[in-house]
Amino acid sequence: MTPLRGLLLAAFLLFVPHAGQAGTYVDSPYFADRVKAGKLPPVAERLPENPRLTNVAAMGRQPGRHGGDLRMLIGRAKDVRLMMVYGYARLVTYDSDYKIVPDILEKVSVEAGRKFTLTLRKGHRWSDGRPFTSEDFRYWWEDVANNKDLSPAGPPQSLRIKGELPKVSFPDERTIIYEWSRPNPFFLPALAGTAPLFIYRPAHYLKRFHARYADADELAARVKKARARNWASLHNRLDNQYKFDNPDLPTLQPWVNRTRPPSARYIGERNPYFHRVDENGLQLPYIDRLVLTQVSPALIPVQAGGGGVDLQAAGLGFPTYPFLKGNEDRVGYKVRLWRTSRGAHEALFPNLNVSDPAWRRLFRDVRFRRALSLGIDRTLINESIYFGLALEGNNGVLPDSPLYDPALFRKWAVYDPDRANALLDEMGLRERDGAGIRLMADGRPLEIIVETAGEDTEQSDILELIGETWREIGIKLYIKPIQRTVFRNRIFSGLSQMAIWSGLENGLPTPDASPAELAPTSQLGLQWPKWGQYYETGGKAGEPPDLPEAKELLALYERWIVSTGNEERRDIWERMLAIHADRQFTIGIIAGVRQPVLISNRLRNVPEEGVYNWDPGALFGIYRVDTFWIDE
Repeated sequence: MTPLRGLLLAAFLLFVPHAGQAGTYVDSPYFADRVKAGKLPPVAERLPENPRLTNVAAMGRQPGRHGGDLRMLIGRAKDVRLMMVYGYARLVTYDSDYKIVPDILEKVSVEAGRKFTLTLRKGHRWSDGRPFTSEDFRYWWEDVANNKDLSPAGPPQSLRIKGELPKVSFPDERTIIYEWSRPNPFFLPALAGTAPLFIYRPAHYLKRFHARYADADELAARVKKARARNWASLHNRLDNQYKFDNPDLPTLQPWVNRTRPPSARYIGERNPYFHRVDENGLQLPYIDRLVLTQVSPALIPVQAGGGGVDLQAAGLGFPTYPFLKGNEDRVGYKVRLWRTSRGAHEALFPNLNVSDPAWRRLFRDVRFRRALSLGIDRTLINESIYFGLALEGNNGVLPDSPLYDPALFRKWAVYDPDRANALLDEMGLRERDGAGIRLMADGRPLEIIVETAGEDTEQSDILELIGETWREIGIKLYIKPIQRTVFRNRIFSGLSQMAIWSGLENGLPTPDASPAELAPTSQLGLQWPKWGQYYETGGKAGEPPDLPEAKELLALYERWIVSTGNEERRDIWERMLAIHADRQFTIGIIAGVRQPVLISNRLRNVPEEGVYNWDPGALFGIYRVDTFWIDE
């Protein structure tokens, strides 16, 4: 993966060339009636003076034409947010080489890695036609992020460097400046993220729900009508650009959600003020509407394989590939296998913060975690479920990463039940019950409940196979599928013993990529949620780490933040990866599993090969879904 170069140089400038002269742009016929009736201005008046030019041919694709619906399936109502994910319009974005480039912004100037000057495109507008200016950034910073009613914890943690918040200023309507006293290597990647840091809001829309701006009586009436607790609760409910579930909230994405939940079908309509154009002057996106139909997650492979979708990956695990492939010619689609880049397709997360004292002692003993890993027959899982095509090893970095070490990838991650049994015996877990299950010190059988989000059978199939080989070392495994929200809350509260989930988000890092996932920096670290919460809240919640290796990981991460040299950053990464492989804080099972991507024969410009990854990548977003088009 290409490193994010230049963030710490004395200064640099990211820019996008001018797209063309006003009047040369081509509108979609979708808006013809509205333009003719005077309900919409002509396209040349709707675009910024300097739109973002996308040279589709230079991307190795075919310039398209306007029109059509892009049909997809979702398994939950909240997946309407995929309109925002796939649309992938951000202040700055990753390109297909994982370099950060301006998108919504016209340019970004960075000085010494600590001062960021953001320049907006002149004439850029929200989806409702209102101007997009620095006032939208000021409103978020002063009236949302620093308002105690709306943001009790203050501005996001990602804007704090060693506890220091930035100085933020707004010199004119097109300029925003963020400045710290030391380098901030996280700022631009946060803006480019799949679930990005939104440092702006549609102020003209939200002010009517803000106590500082709205008439008190009118605001009280709105709160009462919405049955909200107070004005702040109503404001936060309506202000969620990531959830994408409020059709009234103006957006900068290529499609605007026009469906209010709950619904079985969500329609995303093209944004008449979207800021991108192709080399022929066509305003993007090419496709007029996204149509997301909600079905049971278990039915997604069947319905996708039966036709009626144009692009589908969500809900299609690798085990569905033979079925989907068999229907290609009959139904009229192609199935491609894209690479994935997570550190592990599936991994086990022993909860080091579990509330039960006996289980906490067990999980914090490295011999126990190593024994669990040695008791997994990864080859059996690979051949039984993935036709032997996956990688067997730890939750770490993959072979395409410059940080990959094959010895670390396999450390403690080979099937060796004799060694696993010896480690468990060494811990004093020698007593067994009549079924051959080892007994804990308090006499309870050594029965591990592994919780899953319960959204497909793949994890359960893996756990069944692990359960077979764990019995050989005297451990009983139970599978507990639960709803995703409950799943996370049980882990956070310490009720869950162990979870199965995907591994490191970025399995193809360079030394310039943040190693935050390797240290207890976030509550979302399922192996140490309370340690992560402690870090995120500055010690106001959670628990401080009390294992020496976890403390060392945090210290190494803090060193990486202030480091400017590539070699030093590489050394930090290598040390952190070595600690993880040796201490088995997470237990990797399988990596490098291919993702089936179903593409209808009428859909154009979807790459033959790709990397299907959440962040960086935004799943399909990095490949610019706004340049996909329907060929009828």
